Amino acid sequence: MPELKSDFLRDIVGRGFMRQCTDLEALDEEAAGGTVVAYIGYDCTAPSLHVGHMVSIMLLRRMQRAGHKPIVLMGGGTTKVGDPSGKDETRRLLPDARIAANMAGIRESFESYLAFGDDETGAVVVDNDEWLSELTYIPFLRDIGRHFTINRMLAMDSVRLRLDREQPLTFLEFNYMVLQGYDFVELFRRYGCTLQMGGSDQWGNIVNGVELGRRVAGARLFGLTTPLIATASGAKMGKTAEGAVWLDPGMCSPWDYWQFWRNTEDGDVGRFLRLFTDLPLDETARLEALEGAEVNEAKKVLANEATALLHGPEAAEAAAETARRTFEEGGAADGLPSVAVARSRLGEGLLLFEALREAGLAPSNAEARRLIRGGGARVNGVPVSDEFHKVTTADLDADGGVRLSAGKKRHVLLRAP
Repeated sequence: MPELKSDFLRDIVGRGFMRQCTDLEALDEEAAGGTVVAYIGYDCTAPSLHVGHMVSIMLLRRMQRAGHKPIVLMGGGTTKVGDPSGKDETRRLLPDARIAANMAGIRESFESYLAFGDDETGAVVVDNDEWLSELTYIPFLRDIGRHFTINRMLAMDSVRLRLDREQPLTFLEFNYMVLQGYDFVELFRRYGCTLQMGGSDQWGNIVNGVELGRRVAGARLFGLTTPLIATASGAKMGKTAEGAVWLDPGMCSPWDYWQFWRNTEDGDVGRFLRLFTDLPLDETARLEALEGAEVNEAKKVLANEATALLHGPEAAEAAAETARRTFEEGGAADGLPSVAVARSRLGEGLLLFEALREAGLAPSNAEARRLIRGGGARVNGVPVSDEFHKVTTADLDADGGVRLSAGKKRHVLLRAP
């Protein structure tokens, strides 16, 4: 790799953000010589983004901090089509009202990471439905479609893998790559955007956009991708046994978010510190070098820094204090997620497996009973192996709570006011 001149590329390469770039040396010249406008697209398929999106969000943050302008492209239009990349089946089409509601939720995720404004480096949010909904079919085919060959489109991973698996690919989805390429052209025309970034699974679509910009607008455009992040054990980033780790605090509390990062595998700590925090590289290297029990201190730093970025320093400190009281002092800790039950139910004796299910620590009574039989259930820190054990008022602490645990990492307060 050539010696890089721009602060932006030196930073993201050093932190492990970059996998591919269409023309690294030319992009480096652009970034070193002035402000680059770049975008990443997000389809509105859920009411919130999740931890799996954090690489792209932090990439936009790092480029803005290096003096460049980020565009958050909301896929109000492309969500109506569905990206076939990495999918074995057609996405369920969402009504316009649901797409709009999802877009509003996703928009809030960026408030903690980017500085929005009209100045040279102020971030902006753009909805591609602004231009896609205005397209007329025949003119679009004549002006844009003629630059895409079926031969090349069939060779794209998003298409080829679906066909290799003998899964149907609708004509609607087949158009997605054309629309994504057109997005890049429109952003160039409207905002002077010259760089599209995304995950490595988007490489083919990004290259199509770079080429389309050259053909129809004479534009010198660039593409850059990030690696797809998996944990040291091979699990998909942001996925847990309980589902996705959402960025919306209503879908994942600051405590659960802090706990997710605190439970990072040892082999991932250094890499995640570089990718998901603003800590200087020399500090991340120091923390990565910690061994034995000391690696837990690095995990706490990771959890504190990542949670502070999304939820604010006070929420991060509260989560860290809750963890300290829960795990180091054995206390109930008011900051834990809680579920209320009628005190009369504890007076009669509430079956532990029912309490675990109602607290969200097990998806069903059967799973809760298996958890108990396997030795993974605790009441106030004490292991319980009797699947018919009952939680009673005798288990309540002075504040009227019982700490239920599933394993060593998941805890809920059962409150009986």
